[in-house]
Amino acid sequence: MSLSAIMNTASSGLQTAQTQLRVVSDNVSNVNTPGYVRKIAEQRTLTSQGLGSGVEVSRIRLATDRFLQAASLNAGAESARMGVRHELYDRIQSLFGDPGGDSGFFSQVDAVFSAFAATAEDPTSSPRRQDALFRTQALFDEASRIAGQIQAVREDADSRIQSAVERANSMLEQIEGLNLEIARATAVDGDASGAETAQSALIGQLAELVDIRVAARPVGGVSIRTGSGTLLAGQGAATLEYNRAGTITGETAFNEIWVTEPGGQKRSLLDNVASGEIKGLVELRDVEAPAAAERLAELVAHAADELNRAHNANSAVPAPTSLTGRNVGQAFESAIAGFSGQTTVAVTNAAGVIQARADIVFSGATMTVNGAAATPANFLTVLNAQLGGAATASFTAGRLTIAATGANGVAVADDAAGPSAKAGRSFSHYFGLNDLVSSDRPAFYDNGLTAASPHGFTAGETLTFRFTGESGSRLRDLQVAVPAGGTIGDLVAALNDAGTGIGRFGSFSLAADGSLSFTGFGNPAPAMTVLEDRTTQIPSGVSVTELLGIGGGVRASRADGFALRADIRQSPSRLALAQLNRSAAAGTAALSIGDGRGALALADAGERTANFQAAGGSSGGSISVSRYAAELSGEIGGKAAAAKNRMETANALYTEAGARQTAHEGVNLDEELVLMTTYQQAFNASARLIQAAKDMYDTLMGMV
Repeated sequence: MSLSAIMNTASSGLQTAQTQLRVVSDNVSNVNTPGYVRKIAEQRTLTSQGLGSGVEVSRIRLATDRFLQAASLNAGAESARMGVRHELYDRIQSLFGDPGGDSGFFSQVDAVFSAFAATAEDPTSSPRRQDALFRTQALFDEASRIAGQIQAVREDADSRIQSAVERANSMLEQIEGLNLEIARATAVDGDASGAETAQSALIGQLAELVDIRVAARPVGGVSIRTGSGTLLAGQGAATLEYNRAGTITGETAFNEIWVTEPGGQKRSLLDNVASGEIKGLVELRDVEAPAAAERLAELVAHAADELNRAHNANSAVPAPTSLTGRNVGQAFESAIAGFSGQTTVAVTNAAGVIQARADIVFSGATMTVNGAAATPANFLTVLNAQLGGAATASFTAGRLTIAATGANGVAVADDAAGPSAKAGRSFSHYFGLNDLVSSDRPAFYDNGLTAASPHGFTAGETLTFRFTGESGSRLRDLQVAVPAGGTIGDLVAALNDAGTGIGRFGSFSLAADGSLSFTGFGNPAPAMTVLEDRTTQIPSGVSVTELLGIGGGVRASRADGFALRADIRQSPSRLALAQLNRSAAAGTAALSIGDGRGALALADAGERTANFQAAGGSSGGSISVSRYAAELSGEIGGKAAAAKNRMETANALYTEAGARQTAHEGVNLDEELVLMTTYQQAFNASARLIQAAKDMYDTLMGMV
């Protein structure tokens, strides 16, 4: 071997040892740097004409393990998903307060009925009346506050989705930029480990937003796809797009989250991810928070309805000069049809003595008033005639009003043996003539409508529905027009039409009590929301969705619309705690100021079985308000606990996956010190070989 060959071999060893020492030095100096991946300098032998001619570092790479990296990325995505779901659902649970405490929302439900029970002991006590009214108003105020805060949580989630999308775009651009830098270094056998380390950190952050799969590119760098295969980086950076909603209510329809691949193909992001922070935020915003809002609204609506049921069976003493009902969302002829049983409209003086009365007997589409035959079309005319001018009944903008003349008052009472009834409500209760709790929109949807009932909407008015898949991505927006036919049956048929309606995705069905329900096709069935409703009923002014309760959004929005009736709030003496004695002899009082039977009915309202409809994943059914409140309390707490358990499990898996990855990719000082000693000795050996070659060269030169 020539001296020059010896020098070249030794020089290559010296340079290689220097490179190895530099790599070891970088590793040791970054031993405590979070996310740092240990470098490895791969060394290979050089040959020339079959003979060894030294060594060189072929490349410097990171000590990554693709399997451990994939496991860590997947665990990180799931941890982020469960983390945001727990964080935000815990906020929702805290809105309701401690289920077992005295100040939580659910304890206020029982407190209302207890306050009315105390009022029954002394119906003339003004402080007890005021306490009952105060607790009633406080319950509905708290429900309104909670409903508003649930929407605020959804708004926060929506804002965080937009922020996450912006961060993901920034990361994808940086990852793609580092791809170019790594590819250039790889092409010239340079050291790309610094860029690879930075890229690895960005990939870990991106994986917390959406679940991804990472593959190495032959030219250097990585290719990144979503869990289902949508390209995010590797051939250019994909672009995520989301325009968040403005003010969020229960009826808000959110925009789609789009991802545009480097090749220009636009896809729904939610169809292509199964985990990550964005997925968790969407699930909370679109599923879990709306479910809590719907359950709350169903509870509050029935609490109000049962209080109103009892209050409508009672009367204040003296009776109020007029009774004005709620907006029933129908024409009077449709609303008055379908009753059965008997009721009495009485006009009483200040002493409670009946001055005039109208005994009404209902029998479907026919009825009598004091024996005089009437139909839905002329009922008000016949009723006014039988009242003889002592009181006047009128129907305007969907509301029935009965007003007494002079200083007299009006009271309504049912026959005990055969009370009036339509869809489970008495005449006074159905029209809301003496409601205790008022609402700014229809509060119940089992309103007794039939397929033959006129709907009152103008043909050509439109509703727009949105159907979303299991992932939360949009399937289709469909616009349906009010048909030329004027009945509820015509309207339901138009909605269910497979060509111009929603019949491809599901169907609406009208129950015997008049409630409308939607059943989606397929497993899992698509979710249906109302995107826009441009319908207005004549004469009530309500929309189709408000009248029939179509979509969870309009049902959830009921929770913030209840309030104690204004005149009763201002004057507790107008609280109806007495019951009209329909059998009172002429000249004797039919109302007594000391009568507390109405207060007992109000106290028992929480235990009366009510027909709860499906809401927020609950199938509903016949159950009391108090029992429903207890079950909802347990469900809210149970879901919060389950969310916490899932988060802790996901975090534990992420921690374990990260620990295993760190054990393989992290820096071990003992190993690095052994390598440093090894390469120092190699460096010294190469240096001594160079020195020996120099001495030989000097000796040879001295001999010349």
